Amino acid sequence: MPPLDADARQPAGGVNLGVIDTWIFDLDNTLYSPRCDLFGQIDVRMKAYIAHLLDIPPADARVIQKRYFHDHGTTLRGLMDRHHVDPAHFLDFVHDIDLSVLRVDSALTQSLARLPGRRLVFTNGDAPYARRVLDALGLSGLFEDIHDIYATQFVPKPSASAYSTLLERFGIDPARALFVEDMARNLAPAKALGMTTVWINNGSEKGADDAHPDFIDLEIDDVAHWLQSVTGKFAGEPQ
Repeated sequence: MPPLDADARQPAGGVNLGVIDTWIFDLDNTLYSPRCDLFGQIDVRMKAYIAHLLDIPPADARVIQKRYFHDHGTTLRGLMDRHHVDPAHFLDFVHDIDLSVLRVDSALTQSLARLPGRRLVFTNGDAPYARRVLDALGLSGLFEDIHDIYATQFVPKPSASAYSTLLERFGIDPARALFVEDMARNLAPAKALGMTTVWINNGSEKGADDAHPDFIDLEIDDVAHWLQSVTGKFAGEPQ
């Protein structure tokens, strides 16, 4: 795979992207716009799952859903800790959603393909769901692997151990790794380990919570546009 263009090797916001050989991306609301609102569909199914599980009204189920998300990192982790829910059963149910709202972004596809080095997805979801999303986005085959909630032993971002398992599993040197994420708080552990961090500030729910320049190296609002500048290429140019 060819190296970055000379311009892309220059520091951007004090960051030298030329040293990066592992590019790590969050999935939801990062590789696609939050305007697609997949979480809206997932929220509905989470609420239904909790209402059925606990035999409570939907309004009460939503309160519990959000409380577990904020207190445990994911609703699933809260359900596992509090109610011993089978994670596979929960994930299969809540991810049974319509992905037709997703569209292929040729600029994103081409820019990702031109990145030098390894490309990984790091998500609090599960790999089967992530593969469906990547396929709908036209990104299948562009990532080496997916580090999902099973790989982290159901300990979600931003727990430090989720990042440690990622580094260990793939033999990543954090000093040569970059992580792109829409949830600012999820960048803090990555920065603490020595990764370069990129926050996509695109209006996703709670995305700006706890954001701080101490652990955010670059702030962007569109992944495809940023990657085009990194690779020095333009959408539609022959590969």
